[in-house]
Amino acid sequence: QVQLLESGGGLVQPGGSLRLSCAASGSSSTINTMGWYRQNPGKERELVATITRNGVTYYADSVKGRFTISRDNTWRTLYLQMNSLKPEDTANYYCNAGTLYGGTYWGKGTLVTVSS
Repeated sequence: QVQLLESGGGLVQPGGSLRLSCAASGSSSTINTMGWYRQNPGKERELVATITRNGVTYYADSVKGRFTISRDNTWRTLYLQMNSLKPEDTANYYCNAGTLYGGTYWGKGTLVTVSS
């Protein structure tokens, strides 16, 4: 079992920056991949960025060049640095972890609002 807790969301003006964090606990040593997803009411959850155990990253086209995903070496904390934020980045952001044994875990989310 892996527990995930996001933090760092809030209200920011367009063009501003936020840094999201995701604290992992439990069997974090079994984590193979972590990622950030986002979702707005009535819409499907969409992938924002992922990072593998080997450090390989993937970004959605909509955030490429503006967002950076990173993690600490113990897999206990995942980050998402978000720069040049746009109103369309407004969403609930969720942390996800996939384990070596095929398990998938989600946090409860943190709200990011980009508005003037």
